[in-house]
Amino acid sequence: MLASAAVVPPGNVFANIEPQEIELGTIDLANNGIRVDGIYFYENINKGSDFMSFDTLTRSLFRVIANHYPILVGRPTVNSKGKASIVVNPDDLCMPDVKEVSVDQPAEAFFLHGSKSKADPKTNVKFFDLHKFYSTSGVERIPHATYHRNHSSVIVRILRFKDSSYTALAYSLLHGIFDATATVAFMSHWAEYARNLANPNYKLSFLPIHSRNVMYDRFGEIEPVELPFVEHFKDAAGTAKFDSPDNVAPILLSTPDIPQIAEQHLLHISAENLERMRQEVDDTQTTAMVLTAVLTRAMVEANTVAFGVEPHTSYVAVAYDSRQRSGVPQNFAGNASFICIAPLSTKRVVGSSYKELAQTIKESSMKTDSAYSKASIEIIENELGLLYHASLSLCNSPQSSYLGFSNVRYLPFKAIDFGYGSPSILAFDYFSKEGMCRMYPNFQDNGVDLFINYTDACFSHLRKNEMMAKYVDFIF
Repeated sequence: MLASAAVVPPGNVFANIEPQEIELGTIDLANNGIRVDGIYFYENINKGSDFMSFDTLTRSLFRVIANHYPILVGRPTVNSKGKASIVVNPDDLCMPDVKEVSVDQPAEAFFLHGSKSKADPKTNVKFFDLHKFYSTSGVERIPHATYHRNHSSVIVRILRFKDSSYTALAYSLLHGIFDATATVAFMSHWAEYARNLANPNYKLSFLPIHSRNVMYDRFGEIEPVELPFVEHFKDAAGTAKFDSPDNVAPILLSTPDIPQIAEQHLLHISAENLERMRQEVDDTQTTAMVLTAVLTRAMVEANTVAFGVEPHTSYVAVAYDSRQRSGVPQNFAGNASFICIAPLSTKRVVGSSYKELAQTIKESSMKTDSAYSKASIEIIENELGLLYHASLSLCNSPQSSYLGFSNVRYLPFKAIDFGYGSPSILAFDYFSKEGMCRMYPNFQDNGVDLFINYTDACFSHLRKNEMMAKYVDFIF
């Protein structure tokens, strides 16, 4: 493995960035210390030597940041009003960290192939084995984008494999600035600049909105609702009292980097099996809701065997994007995603049909309108102690089962085309919380890939669930 030195941006590329301050929102702060990342594989069909050239990728990255995303080269602070903000000082920019890495093995050495019993044998579906890559390639894991050390908030590694069959683009960004929707938008804008690099005056036509005022404007006059899961955790806490600070900004901004958990597993479901599963469970539900129900029960059953006792409560957390449900602008480039938590008794999970369970989860997750989002913001601002206590229960243990499900299947990953075609294989680094599951599209067979962080001891029993064994291809 050979890595280049971090590239230094040309002296004039950031010359026109103006001093500015962008106040961060409550949801931004709640995600501080977490990174968003991805590893996208681009197939070099013709084995061209100029494929995904380093010069094209770096120059387009610097230009899109300079013209549209200066927040990424700013630095965090708590301003005189007690608000957390990103200060962009042209004389003290937090520079991107971009390197090219040569891998002395072919990309095929790190690919796994789907089981022919679950995937169409004609499609030759490939999956990136992250565990093998990090343990045998000699390539260091991409650093955690962070402000706590002398790192950048934009870290990129361009992976060149020995046979030139693929180039992989690995990146790490701050979740405190972007959610998944904003991340894919930024990556798409970077790719758009790469395709138009010959035009020195190129600018985006649909500009990203960085001002968090759009969130305040949208939710300012909304009357919040009571969140059912908050009452659940208050009842569980009994007489215990949880102190919360008057101003959460300094505390959340100083949140330490949350390390990732290496017990990641990959499940694949072909398009055909997705539809078969949906038809068997409830053909009126979305595939995402059906999968959430199947995983919820499968994890309760697996936990019961692994721990030797049935958990008391099953927590199902479903992420939703307020751009879709609360009128936040689609081009808002911040955190607009919230989580709906459904505490379910284990008896209800195992005693219901999959159809009934899917309907129960849907009823909990579909009440996520503007009032729900406003209440979520206020809980973070006013009940931080209670939320910390609640987070301790969101795990897989003898007492509880936990599934945190997010669906990014329909984000425009195909728009991340740097002029060489769209990515053909999507992967990413490890989650920072056990029990998290993310559903990605698989462009090779139009199925889905489920990345889940789940302890190995429990995962071994997950395979035995009847529905999982029937429809799911366990990759690793």
